[in-house]
Amino acid sequence: MDSPFTLSIDWLAFTVPASNPEETMHMLGGEWNKAKAGFRGYPLSWIRVDGLRGVGKLGTNAPRRPNEIHVDLSGGIVSAYTRQEVRSLLQWVIEKQGHLTRIDCALDDRAATVPLATIAQALEVGQCVTRAKEVRRFVSNRIHDSYATTGETIYVGSAQSETLLRIYDKRLELQSKERENWQDYGVRWELEFKKTRAKICGNALAYFDESLWREFIVGLLRSHVDFRQTTREDDDEYRCRAPLVEWYAILTEGFQRARLVLEKQEQTLTGVKNWVSGSLTPMLAVLCATPGGEAWLQDEIVRGISRWKDRHRNLLKKKPKRSVSTPAGGNAGSPL
Repeated sequence: MDSPFTLSIDWLAFTVPASNPEETMHMLGGEWNKAKAGFRGYPLSWIRVDGLRGVGKLGTNAPRRPNEIHVDLSGGIVSAYTRQEVRSLLQWVIEKQGHLTRIDCALDDRAATVPLATIAQALEVGQCVTRAKEVRRFVSNRIHDSYATTGETIYVGSAQSETLLRIYDKRLELQSKERENWQDYGVRWELEFKKTRAKICGNALAYFDESLWREFIVGLLRSHVDFRQTTREDDDEYRCRAPLVEWYAILTEGFQRARLVLEKQEQTLTGVKNWVSGSLTPMLAVLCATPGGEAWLQDEIVRGISRWKDRHRNLLKKKPKRSVSTPAGGNAGSPL
């Protein structure tokens, strides 16, 4: 039986001091298109869009650093890379004397063995041992649908720090977005590393074997936050030496055996419709409201057929899956 614990890379950003867009895009793979606007202060930029959520951006041609390249890869792209593809890319960045500016590592407890309610209670009673100065908890609800919960996230640390931990109900998030594979997830422990932490983490991923890499990530998690059998009133020395609470010991041991997985997102007609409805409908309405706009749009749709690729044709061949309705507050939010 596969382990219920998995590890994936969910964001990658880096800068290399001297390269060119062609070489960099070849290393990254995929289809890139030149954008009309700049990116992060770089006058020239390219963009890659995969699936419905994966976005890659490349910027270059800064006035004082014309050969410098900066790249951001969101989870939809980088989480679909194989381990060797990630290693090769990171080794290329290091060989180019570049550096990572951000890397996110997602540890998934797919069986949801530790629900968010357990974590929140441990925080409340003072069992969390961390150098972070703040902890925040957010719950999202639908106003017009029986006030159903659509998401819940606990943040340990700040967005300005080199390490930020997000703990959230991935299953509930995907269910609210009507993703067909939402049952495959649970609670996600997502570490966002920046600056020095990102560089250290990237170097380890580039050269460590998989078992050492897992141990390294779990070590970074535990250096950022531990849950121990203590209270807020105990002195600092005791809090740091107190035994781990049982559920955290089991969880982190499971993460050390996590499978490194690819998070390829399968496109479906339902997903495409949701994306068009949520992102494109307002602009399409603007076009149709202009003189001749509706006719122009129809012509463009017809012309678009000639630009179909295999991924477009394959969408038409897929049979829609029957959706299973589950109350958002039930299985989706309980047994990371």
